[in-house]
Amino acid sequence: MRLLTAIAAIILAACTTAPATPAADLPRVADGASIELTPGQSAQLADASRIQYLKLVNDSRCPPDVQCIWAGDAVIALRWTPATGDARDFELHTMPRQRAFVVGTHTITLQALERGETPRATLQVDAKP
Repeated sequence: MRLLTAIAAIILAACTTAPATPAADLPRVADGASIELTPGQSAQLADASRIQYLKLVNDSRCPPDVQCIWAGDAVIALRWTPATGDARDFELHTMPRQRAFVVGTHTITLQALERGETPRATLQVDAKP
């Protein structure tokens, strides 16, 4: 029984997530500014909330130097965490009508997305009017 308990404890310890980056170590982005993030990176907004680029969800964009009937779309997953309260996950697209999302007192807009498995995303952060 002790062996099973020890194995279970090791398995649970292996499944825990890495500790969050302290706010003092995060890059800060002012209202009206943009920031570049790669998957897994976070930034702190002016109101002490955080934005984290989780991952590339899908990329069906037309490859460079190829003529396509449809330009395609790429989707990234993000997480917004307020200074207090629960985090909120959302997605942004490269398609114009789905590039922006309102979280808390901010609008986050996907300005650019590089190509590749872990593409750098350029996000614009604006105070919500």
